[in-house]
Amino acid sequence: MRRRLYFVLPNILSARQTMNDLLLARIEEKHIHSIARRDVPLTGLHEANVLQKTDVVHGAELGLIMGAVAGAALGVFLIMFPPHGVDMQMVTLLISALFGALFGAWVSSLAAASIPNSRLQMFAQDIADGKILMMVDVPLHKVEAIRSLVEKRHPEAAQAFLRFHNLRRTSRVTQFSLRKCAEP
Repeated sequence: MRRRLYFVLPNILSARQTMNDLLLARIEEKHIHSIARRDVPLTGLHEANVLQKTDVVHGAELGLIMGAVAGAALGVFLIMFPPHGVDMQMVTLLISALFGALFGAWVSSLAAASIPNSRLQMFAQDIADGKILMMVDVPLHKVEAIRSLVEKRHPEAAQAFLRFHNLRRTSRVTQFSLRKCAEP
């Protein structure tokens, strides 16, 4: 299992140096994702993909649930009021719920592809200011070591909050600061 660490870095040079340090700490490049304003080139960094930038996954999850409920309701309606001459059985309920879930997930994920990731909203102002958000997926046993590494080697990132969450989508989001923000 992995945790996602968020680092806000002031410029591209700092982001490249942080990425190099993470690579030396044996964090694979595929687990390091960067997001910046559109006019900031991310040369030398691994850019985040659509699944990380948008709410596609969250939308698909919601659509799956809502579609299954709507499909099950349609199945109950068809069983209670069958068309003339057709004998509806309980399998109708299962098929309509399955179809509803698949259709709901598809339609909802299409709609959510145009919505920015809600988990990244707290970093929207930093990104708009030209800073770079680096998301690092770290094995649980390395979280403290990576946090300490970035704190020691990149104090410019230490003024940002470090937030992490479980990649298995638990509702628990823990946050702590690398340094107290109240300190000068």
